[in-house]
Amino acid sequence: MSTPKTDFYYSENNQPHPQRAKEMLSKYPQIRKLFGAEPKTIFVILLIVFVQTSIATILGIAGFENYWWLAIIIAYFFGAFFNHATFVVIHETAHNAVFTGKIWNRFAGCLVDLVNIFPSAEGFRVYHIRHHAHQGDYEFDADLPYYKEARFVKNNTFYKALWLFFFPIVQGSRPLRLKKIKMWNSWVILNAICNGLFIYWLLTNFGANSLFYLFLSFMFSIGLHPLGARWIQEHYTPEGNTQESFNYKGILNYPSLNVGYHNEHHDFPSIPWNRLHLLEDIAPDYYKNLDYHSSWFKLFTNFLFQERYDLFSRIVRAKEGKMHKDPDFIQRNELVLSKEALLN
Repeated sequence: MSTPKTDFYYSENNQPHPQRAKEMLSKYPQIRKLFGAEPKTIFVILLIVFVQTSIATILGIAGFENYWWLAIIIAYFFGAFFNHATFVVIHETAHNAVFTGKIWNRFAGCLVDLVNIFPSAEGFRVYHIRHHAHQGDYEFDADLPYYKEARFVKNNTFYKALWLFFFPIVQGSRPLRLKKIKMWNSWVILNAICNGLFIYWLLTNFGANSLFYLFLSFMFSIGLHPLGARWIQEHYTPEGNTQESFNYKGILNYPSLNVGYHNEHHDFPSIPWNRLHLLEDIAPDYYKNLDYHSSWFKLFTNFLFQERYDLFSRIVRAKEGKMHKDPDFIQRNELVLSKEALLN
């Protein structure tokens, strides 16, 4: 059994995406043709809201007392995929990749966010842009776990499962540590009001089971479900690997609107979801050698049961000369840097 990690991996290097994007644009200027909004995404938004609201109303009419169990089954095997897609669409609106006008993207985000029950769109917008600009900066990147969070979970399978189960709530609490970023604004309040009115409408007209179904769909979509592995896939670095962002290449990219193309997204956030896959065709030399995950289900089980993954498996920007002391990590990091020096 390996010694449990007690801190993140630290790097004195800048995040890889801005420099890679600069090089790619210089070498492949045709990439710029992929930039821009994709208004057709509004049809995805309308489909998600229609389907999830319809199922919720049907289950609500059926009643909680007799059909709560059916709400659980449908939410896990069906609703979770739709709610997972809501987060992807909210992600698109945060980058103003649905409409050219910023205000219309915000309205679109609030609309699809209704079926999430918990208002998420505007809070996500506030913090996600900082995640791109300050990837790995503990004071600005809400995607990083709390130190206390990682130390509590350790490398314990039960605690990792518990963490995934409550991840939707845990993720919502992380912005509280980012004291330098102001969260509350009029749009965040409007987002909360819209969701509150939607909840009131569901409860008064269709009963508790409608809300129960949407709540479970929300929790499963980014929680204790193979879809929850997406949050591990994106930036969790297995021991001995210095790559900061990872792709997922599998069949679930279809219902998840290509969210698995995470390196491409970080390199070019202005490219909408339905064009991201074209980047590797244009610039295969930048992506074909990157490590990736082929199965969220496999990653889900690996995260739970393998010691090489825990919440400290993240690369954090080093400050005041602080570096991780893991010899395997340092050796791999030096090897990668030496190869880059030779290439340059």
